[in-house]
Amino acid sequence: MKDKMNVLLPQPIEAEAVEILEKSNVRLLKAGEPKPEIVGPLMKEAQAVVLRTGIRMTRELLAYPNELMMISRTGAGVDNVDIPAATEKGIIVTSSIGVNTTSVVEHALALILALFKQLFLMDGEVRKGNFAIRYKNCPTDLRDKTLGIVGFGRIGSSIAQACHSVFAMKVLAYDVLLTDAQKENCQGWVTFTDLPDLCRRSDCISIHTPLTRETEKMFDRQFFSSMKKTAFIINTSRGGVINEADLIEALKGGVIAGAGLDVFENEPLQPGNGLLSLKNVILTPHTAALTEECVTRMAVAGAQRVVDLFNGFVPENVANPEVLSLERWKFLRKK
Repeated sequence: MKDKMNVLLPQPIEAEAVEILEKSNVRLLKAGEPKPEIVGPLMKEAQAVVLRTGIRMTRELLAYPNELMMISRTGAGVDNVDIPAATEKGIIVTSSIGVNTTSVVEHALALILALFKQLFLMDGEVRKGNFAIRYKNCPTDLRDKTLGIVGFGRIGSSIAQACHSVFAMKVLAYDVLLTDAQKENCQGWVTFTDLPDLCRRSDCISIHTPLTRETEKMFDRQFFSSMKKTAFIINTSRGGVINEADLIEALKGGVIAGAGLDVFENEPLQPGNGLLSLKNVILTPHTAALTEECVTRMAVAGAQRVVDLFNGFVPENVANPEVLSLERWKFLRKK
């Protein structure tokens, strides 16, 4: 390994993360803009990339001459990295999965509360001088309602735990990846069931599933038509898991009561998107994890994984673990 390693930053990262890299005798290569034609030529000098969301590490971009050892995502997902292409080149891909858990949990809970308490409606009516809206009893209680969680990982399980313990909500969960042992740990306060049953019985459904071929547009017209008319749906995972056209139709037609969305099929939302004119949906710009504190935590974690690799340690959260069996990585040891 070289005495001084180079790390490419397609976009600026937080000062705390920069400090970690600089203290480790790393030289930073900074792209003027996160564009392939700018980033690509810089890659030949870099041993690692600390990657935000402004550019996709595509097969074409990775075809530029490079000596990359690692692509370290500051975010939890690796959607903007061509994993197979990186793996073919022996490049380790990592992410800051888990670092954003509490921030996303807080955001999802805020959406749930805003919908049940109809905060957007209440605020608008008060501003119009309609204080008498209070007598229509538009808000509803969460207590004794049923929360359906699709994807019972770090985020989904934390939301479920909060809603159960604080609001006395009943919890249904669907997750094909959980083992029986993991389900046993939640016995007594979570009922694991199939997706159609969860759909029919839930007063609010919160989605926490990754976007894959199997999950793409899995929440569609048929799903929404099976939900309660009084139910809400929350999505802080990936926009592509919802068939957006079908959701718009369901919201317009009163098939379901409302939605809270932080993610969308195509981002940013374009003018004319049907969601923008609906009053029973809350829209936030994929910002659940973009608190000041969380962004710093994710960048710091992304930088630390690079330093760990340069120091000969297996980094955390490797998205393509099969690459570690290559000869070039035999020297790595566990931290």
